[in-house]
Amino acid sequence: MKILAINTGGSSFKYQLFDMEAERVLAKGNCENIGDEKCFIAHTLKDIKTGCGKETIKRHGLKTYTDALKMLVLLLTDKKYGIINDIDEIAAIGHRVVQGADLYSKPVLINEEVACNIKKLADLAPVHNLASASVISCCLEIFRRIPEVAVFDTAFHSTIPDYAYMFGLPYRYYEKYKIRKYGFHGISHQYVSQKYSDLVGKSLKELKIISCHLGNGCSVTAIDGGRSVETSMGFTPLDGLLMGTRSGSLDPSVVTYVMKKEGLSSEQMDEILNKESGYLGLSGLASDSRVIVDAAINGNELANLVIKMQSHRIKKYIGGYAAVMNGLDALLFTGGIGENSYFTRKLVCADMDFFSLQLDKKLNAETNEGCRRISEKDSKDIWIIPTNEEWMIAKEAKNLLSRIS
Repeated sequence: MKILAINTGGSSFKYQLFDMEAERVLAKGNCENIGDEKCFIAHTLKDIKTGCGKETIKRHGLKTYTDALKMLVLLLTDKKYGIINDIDEIAAIGHRVVQGADLYSKPVLINEEVACNIKKLADLAPVHNLASASVISCCLEIFRRIPEVAVFDTAFHSTIPDYAYMFGLPYRYYEKYKIRKYGFHGISHQYVSQKYSDLVGKSLKELKIISCHLGNGCSVTAIDGGRSVETSMGFTPLDGLLMGTRSGSLDPSVVTYVMKKEGLSSEQMDEILNKESGYLGLSGLASDSRVIVDAAINGNELANLVIKMQSHRIKKYIGGYAAVMNGLDALLFTGGIGENSYFTRKLVCADMDFFSLQLDKKLNAETNEGCRRISEKDSKDIWIIPTNEEWMIAKEAKNLLSRIS
């Protein structure tokens, strides 16, 4: 069974074509800058024997999602570069959808109603859901006979109890607008927790895990017995930790205070909180954590402040979530920062002896790729687990098709 997994971002998408029986990647790639004259698709073939990248082909001049997806079909079926003879060899297409709200607590087959609901839920995740809706619409047109499955980031967090997902607002706003914590990065948190369970040979049901997904977007999740019981992102992906351009948690009165003082509309304030804050807004340098870390190491005070603020917040979530679960077996790091920034992991794990967490400095500083333990011998587990959302999407799509066939 071959399944194509599509992971859509705001103006881009990543994809992987999997042979699910052999559990291997046949091809993968990414398309960047959709809607811009600089848009391109980079397609990488895989060597069947080694699984390593065999050849990368780039195609430019793509202006729309339709252009990009049609080019993807051509690349997958090309006589020289292709990996399949016909798109009908693809058994299903799995889509990552950021926001499913309380409508979808598990993956679903996409039909007209589901596609419409994904678009309607864009109020709660405007950038991501609208992009997903566009990609799904194009795919339904291009891959007409192939089943398509929506896999929701929020679904993994549907197990969070009501006392943890409700806000202290008048209950009528929940009844009327469904205002509550939804959580995000669920596909990533689900993948890394399952991967850790497989690596250590223990059932998820007996593990208490804290997963830190740290990238341009950041979230921390408490996973007890394989179920999400708390997470740092809330009603939207704005809540929780500092992020590249997002503010993370703050006193709600700050928002209304700044709006009054600056004479800002809700749209202008939303722009500030989502696109001008976080690492970029605090440092004045960049949204890229690598730039911030380098500047901090070289003595930039604001960059140093950003790093300290972030590590402090992560520590608070780790401590709080260990209390919520009444224990902790493993701390996992994933995402671009979590996987690659030894400096961030070092600050987060410093002075965590109370939780029996001791980072091995040598292992933490190594630049090896792949899953690896970075804690001292007598410490509770601290691991780096590179995330693979596309594999999780494909697996969920396969499981759904197996159930309904």
